[in-house]
Amino acid sequence: MAEELSFGTAIGTSDASRISLLGQDLAADLMGKVGFGELAFWLVTQRRPSPAETRVFETVLVALADHGFTPTAIAARLTYLSAPESIQGALAAGLLGGGSRFLGVTEDCGRFLASTLAASGPPPTTDAGFDELARTAVTEARAAKRFVPGLGHPVHKVEDPRTPVLIGIAREEGLEGPHLRLFQAIGRVHPEILGRTLPLNGAGVAGAALADLGLPVDLLRGFALLARAAGLLGHLAEEKRSPIGMDIYTTVDRHADYRPPNQD
Repeated sequence: MAEELSFGTAIGTSDASRISLLGQDLAADLMGKVGFGELAFWLVTQRRPSPAETRVFETVLVALADHGFTPTAIAARLTYLSAPESIQGALAAGLLGGGSRFLGVTEDCGRFLASTLAASGPPPTTDAGFDELARTAVTEARAAKRFVPGLGHPVHKVEDPRTPVLIGIAREEGLEGPHLRLFQAIGRVHPEILGRTLPLNGAGVAGAALADLGLPVDLLRGFALLARAAGLLGHLAEEKRSPIGMDIYTTVDRHADYRPPNQD
């Protein structure tokens, strides 16, 4: 007799009359009772977040939802211009641009902080201890000619307005953990090592906050993309109402400087 196939999952299932999700009845227990951010956290961690965790998590999602005409938004709009019948293609085009310069910094920063803390043993208990750990981390990154993720922003040159708000909310909720404390220490000590002062950017502080919530650092980019999907959908709705994609395309096309390849 052939072995019966079985594919285990703790996420959800459905039959003719019921949808089960996370051990709950979707229609009876979750719909109208659980917010989307809370559910997203629950789906990943397999545990329902506390109200404090939900507040910090949803603050991160709001912080990362949109940042204007970034390359990801422009890619989504131009894809929609080219294929207006494919809203999924336009969304995907925008999300695929989430990398080391845009959106991906959330995960990069979380990983950097987590690896620094893991290598140091028990985390410090004082600001002075975090400052010393930050000095070591920034010095080593500089020696290796690597950027410190979360430092600097192409628009916000002095302070990213999202950063103090997110840190403040995490502190209010008692969720300012070692990743956020180390990130703030990096903000304090990096000028003496790098010779210039850079702001702690919103994507970086989001990564620190998510890591302090206990979320897997190798999934943090996924949360940034989850947030940005909402912003991209907003851009596509605006593109439908007030299109600019054709203007972007024609502006670039009309200013193209054609330079034939060297034939020698």
